Parts: sequence; structure tokens; C-alpha cells
Amino acid sequence: MAREAPGHTLQPTALVHEVWLRLGADRQPEWKSRAQFFAAAAEAMRRILIDSARRRLAQRRGSGQEHVDIDQLDLAAATDDSRVLRVNEALEKFAVDEPEKAELVKLRYFAGMTLEEAAQALGVAEPTARRWWAYSRAWLLKELGPSGASHRP
Repeated sequence: MAREAPGHTLQPTALVHEVWLRLGADRQPEWKSRAQFFAAAAEAMRRILIDSARRRLAQRRGSGQEHVDIDQLDLAAATDDSRVLRVNEALEKFAVDEPEKAELVKLRYFAGMTLEEAAQALGVAEPTARRWWAYSRAWLLKELGPSGASHRP
């Protein structure tokens, strides 16, 4: 969230609360490992941010419907809604061929983990995570095209 532009509608605390609710709140499943929990949390964060971006873009297109949602609570979101959606689409393509590397991207980009934290959550060595991250960033920047280069994932 620190890399995001001012004017977000989502705050980190509210995002974490929403993730907690989506993961089951007080009825948490039996997590097999720390990595499984963080993967589920990162996926939930990604879905919340994507849903939020889609809602805001729909509102801008004149949906004109009055509704009360998470955006009115001033919760955390990505900088630019269209950018979040573009990154998500590229990440979905990437996950088809490189699911482990895509998980690393989710943990870093959507969950805000450091490289070291993500490596630990995934159960891989830091040098491996560093190589995966370099490859993933290069792939995503290429996929996002010229406009992706100015907005690094």
C-alpha cells in the first residue's frame, strides 16, 4: 500500500478486516501451513481489490446506481483501477504457465509482503524467490506493454 498513490479508497486495516471475513472470520479452516494461509490471504486481497476496481470503473461509466459498499468506508485499493485490472489480467495469464511465480507476485503485489516474507510463506529460498521475482517482473512488464513500464508491478 505504501507504493500506491494518494486518494485511495481502501485503507490497509479495512482490507485486512475484509480478508479476515472472507477467510472465515472466527471459523478459520485448519491451515496446513503458513504458506497455505498466506496464499489464501493474498488471493482474497487480490479479489477484493479487483472487485473494488471493477465497481469504481462501472460507476465512472454511469451506472448511476446508488449503493453502499466497501468503497464508502475508505478502504485500501490500488492506485489506478484500470491498472489493477490490467495487472490482474496479466497475472491470470502468467499463472497458467508459472503458478508458483504467480503466487509470489500475489504475495508481493496484492499482500504487500517483502521478498523475504514471501519466500518464507512459499517455503522457498530467498535466492530462488529473488530469481522468480526478477523473471515475473520482466514478464509482467512485457505483457503490460509500454504503459506498464512507467507503473512497475
